[in-house]
Amino acid sequence: MLFGVVGVFISASIITVGSWWLFPKLGFLGLTPRDFLAIGTIFSSTDTVCTLQVLHQDETPLLYSLVFGEGVVNDATSVVLFNAVQKIDVSRLNWSSALRIFGDFLYLFSTSTLLGIAAGLLTAATLKTLYFGRHSTVREIAMMVLMAYLSYMLAELCELSGILTVFFCGVLMSHYVWHNVTESSRITTRHLFATMSFIAETFIFLYVGMDALDIEKWKMSKLSIGTGFGVYGSLVSLILLGRAAFVFPLSVLSNYMNRSTSSSSITLNHQVVIWWAGLMRGAVSIALAFKQFTYSGVTSDPVNAAMVTSTIVIVLFSTLVFGFLTKPLINFLLPQVSRSALERGESKVPDEHMTLPLLSFEESAAENLSRAKDNLSMLMERPVYTIHSYWRRFDDAYMRPIFGGPRTSRSPC
Repeated sequence: MLFGVVGVFISASIITVGSWWLFPKLGFLGLTPRDFLAIGTIFSSTDTVCTLQVLHQDETPLLYSLVFGEGVVNDATSVVLFNAVQKIDVSRLNWSSALRIFGDFLYLFSTSTLLGIAAGLLTAATLKTLYFGRHSTVREIAMMVLMAYLSYMLAELCELSGILTVFFCGVLMSHYVWHNVTESSRITTRHLFATMSFIAETFIFLYVGMDALDIEKWKMSKLSIGTGFGVYGSLVSLILLGRAAFVFPLSVLSNYMNRSTSSSSITLNHQVVIWWAGLMRGAVSIALAFKQFTYSGVTSDPVNAAMVTSTIVIVLFSTLVFGFLTKPLINFLLPQVSRSALERGESKVPDEHMTLPLLSFEESAAENLSRAKDNLSMLMERPVYTIHSYWRRFDDAYMRPIFGGPRTSRSPC
């Protein structure tokens, strides 16, 4: 969440300010303040697929989770921030405008999240309570697909973030609905959604490749060779700087929050891998650029055409160059990876703490007070682990009996 939410704000701010300052010096004029704000969000969206293909979850579970989690949250945050930017009055940009953007972001983020959670819980309760799909794989799969699509459509109708809504709907479905369907439905949905995702991303890159060969759009941009390479180089440099500006400081903050657990610390080599993993740009950047600088994929403005072609160049360059160097870099930084102590089950907090209630009416007030002090101490020493353990207890006691899923009594490592 630090990398995917806070990091997007830091990166977008640096890219916005940097492009606003550099583009006029390079002779690239004609962009509005809203365009510069949009550029910050467009080039803050990452594509971590290449790095995830090289990393192995069993060998580096913490690093894999950080890269994968940031990639998912980053895309959703970039889209929400992009939508928030579209609502501001660019004629009066001041500190109140920044607060307004942040307020709109919080509204879109929270309401979209709640809508996705509601859709996921409704699907779980329906499949667990109503047995119309128990003996029909087709009905179960159709229910899951249609409810996910319904959550997206409702978000778009309410002018919320459809991608964030369907993301949290999928999280809740994976957590609860997965246990309420038959084994054949689980296998089918796993391959169905993976295939649909692969086809969608393939079409996006086919579209990028076809658009890169659109000679008319390149002629329309009217950027000289020197100005063009200056714009491309500036954007790549700002992406590198914006990425480094939050990965390393936030990693230090994360290590401080988990200072009592050495196995959860993010080493310098891991930080470099995380920084590199987010340098590639992909489908979301292309989609946002076309939404900002074209009308249904067509534009007659030379400035807008220049930004579209610049986005295509950055996506292709980052995917090919940074993607090609990803595997050698990871092999150099992580020559010998081993399972972390957390993966091996070495935890400083006893497993029985997971099964203890927060408060018990069967015990004396003194025992409850002592347990509360212990919980508070654990919260101060290991905040992330402790909050997760509290949620797991609540989930086992109240949520899973209603919405589905096996109860767990082990540590949530």
